[in-house]
Amino acid sequence: MPLTKTTITDRVEVLEDGQLQVRTATVVAEDGVELSRSFQRTVLWPGDDTSGHTDRVVAIADATWTPQVIADHEAAMAAHDAAAEQSQGGA
Repeated sequence: MPLTKTTITDRVEVLEDGQLQVRTATVVAEDGVELSRSFQRTVLWPGDDTSGHTDRVVAIADATWTPQVIADHEAAMAAHDAAAEQSQGGA
């Protein structure tokens, strides 16, 4: 009665601003019968390094993260950082 542990990327969602939510399921089974399933979710932002992710995740990122999407994300992060700095008194 061998136990097996399998990790699969079972869901990839593209959000409005280009973020990818990647859900990974870890399945433990005995003789083909699932005993447990747990999930982990990772968020990738436009332009993030996708190495170490599945070919499917990389393909979705490549299709979604156009130069304009990445530029818009970088501009939004810069504006957020500037606003945060200003609210802290310009430290």
